[in-house]
Order: sequence, then C-alpha cells, then structure tokens
Amino acid sequence: MTETVRGTSHRYGTRPTMKDVATRAGVGLKTVSRVVNGEPGVTPDTERRVQEAITALGFRRNDSARILRKGRTASIGLVLEDLADPFYGPLSRAVEEVARSHGALLFNGSSAEDPVREQELALALCARRVDGLVVIPAGDDHRYLEPEMAAGVATVFVDRPAGRLDADTVLSDNFGGARDAVAHLIAHGHRRIGFIGDQPRIHTAKERLRGYRTAMAEAGLPLDDSWVSLGSTAPDRVRTAAAAMLAAPEPVTALFAGNNRVTVTAVRVLRAHPRPVALIGFDDFELADLVHPAITVVAQDSAQLGRTAAGLLFRRLDGVDGPPQRLEIPTRLIPRGSGEVGPAAD
Repeated sequence: MTETVRGTSHRYGTRPTMKDVATRAGVGLKTVSRVVNGEPGVTPDTERRVQEAITALGFRRNDSARILRKGRTASIGLVLEDLADPFYGPLSRAVEEVARSHGALLFNGSSAEDPVREQELALALCARRVDGLVVIPAGDDHRYLEPEMAAGVATVFVDRPAGRLDADTVLSDNFGGARDAVAHLIAHGHRRIGFIGDQPRIHTAKERLRGYRTAMAEAGLPLDDSWVSLGSTAPDRVRTAAAAMLAAPEPVTALFAGNNRVTVTAVRVLRAHPRPVALIGFDDFELADLVHPAITVVAQDSAQLGRTAAGLLFRRLDGVDGPPQRLEIPTRLIPRGSGEVGPAAD
C-alpha cells in the first residue's frame, strides 16, 4: 500500500537510498557519500543541496552496512528471564549504559524461563550479528553457543552460571546472603525456620537453600523436611506451602522467602495469621519499606551485576584474553522490622 505524506509518496518497508539522494540533488553517489560521512571535497552549495535532499527524503545512513564492513556491528544482545520482573529492570539499564558508553546498541528479549525459547532468542540475536551476548540462563545446557563463541561472539552469563559450558559468569553471593538471613533470624531467637524457594533446578534456589541449611547446621539446630518447600513461585503454591508450615503441630516461627515473588505472597499470608511470624525475603522490592512491619530483605545489587557483566563483555571484545572468569557480587542484609520479630511464646 502507498501513502502520501506532505506531498511525498512513501512505500512502507522501503527506505530512501544514497542513489535517491543523488538523483534529487543532481549530484553523483560519491558526492553524497562525502557529505553523509563528513568528508572534505564538497562545495558549500553542493553540500546544501545534498542536505536538502536528505531532509526531504528522510534518508538515514546505513550504519549496519558500514559497520559490517569493519567486522563489528556495534550491538550486543541481552537474554533475560522475565522483562516484567523488577529485579531485571536495573540490570538491563546498567547493561544498556555500558553498551552506550562503548557506542553500541542493546537488543533484549525474554526467555520466560523456557530453555527452548532462550536458545531460539540467543541464536536469533547471533544470526543478526550481535558482537556479544549477556545471558541470564533458563536452561542447563548451553553447548549450543559453542560455535557462536568460537566464531567470536563474546558471551557472559549473569545471575546464574552456564550449563555444560565454560564461560565468563557474574553472580550474586546467593549462598552467603541466605546464610546471613537465617543466622539473623536465629540471633533473634528463632529455632523453627521455614524456607520457601523457587524451582530446585535453578542455581539461585539451590544456593539459597544451601545457605539456609548451612546456617541451621552452624547453629546446631535440627532440620525438618516439612520446613522446606521448593517449587513454582505462583501465589497459590506459595500460599499452600506457608499455610502448611504455620499450621503444623510445631509451627515455624519465622519464614525465609527465596525471592521477591515468594516474599510478596508470604506478606499476604502472614497478615491474616493470628500470631506474629518473622519474615526475611531474598531480593528487595518496591514498597517493602512501607508495609507494617517493613520487610527485612537480603538485597542484591542487580545494577552492579549488569555493569560488571557488560564491562567484562566489552573487555573481551577489546581483546582481553584469558580463561573464563567467575565474579561474585556481595549481597546486603537490610533490617527493617519483619526479620527482627521474636518468636511468640508457645
């Protein structure tokens, strides 16, 4: 279909070329190229005519073709788990800022925690000749990226390590953060502490469970299997797990929530519970400081994760060689009230 805008005919999906500019301005292609690329050798009058033709036609320089001739596209890809998750907003912005400082564009997409979709998205970005990838993995086998990495696509995994592939990785201290959280609850008198986490196949969930168990063992406290529940973070599943722990003959007096989605559901469950129950969540979230009591959290620096991963990626693109690196970003316990509630008397 053809539309007419301001007296000019346009066909969507087609773009004016330098040949179109040259024809309108009455000059040769080389002259247009000189004007577009800021090269000398063009008279002021000729440059004016070319610029007027560029404006009239809406011409834009084809940077992709120009950069491809140099072997780099000045673009990178970011594969996230869930674009709607607030944890990934600061991470994505940080990657974009680093990319921008290197004159590169960022393309991103979501795997929706689906390994097949992750692979399709990562390979689609590679097919579009991105120079590098930052990947938050959904799957546990990333050997599909070996040919791309061998062909020069720099790749950094963030938040979770790659599966069956040696690659640069940037992680939070999930184990240390979880151990600190549970030790904090123990220090406030709790002995029966429940843990509700994400899918057990996920690296972060496993590490946070390990931190929970380590803190309990270090305090010499027994562990009851009924105090641990891993699975979907869907509200119904979390609500059922929390209710079971709170209704047991010897109920838990504190909950450690494995991520922000679990924490939000736990807050709703505990609001209706007759006895005060301590709560610490892994991951900060919006309004956590405004509920009563305000929510004590283990905060990850997702922006620093993104900056570190992108910085490592561009160092690789700049030619820094060496074995794959595994970098770990510290977490921070933020006491706000809910994690400082003592156990109710039995």
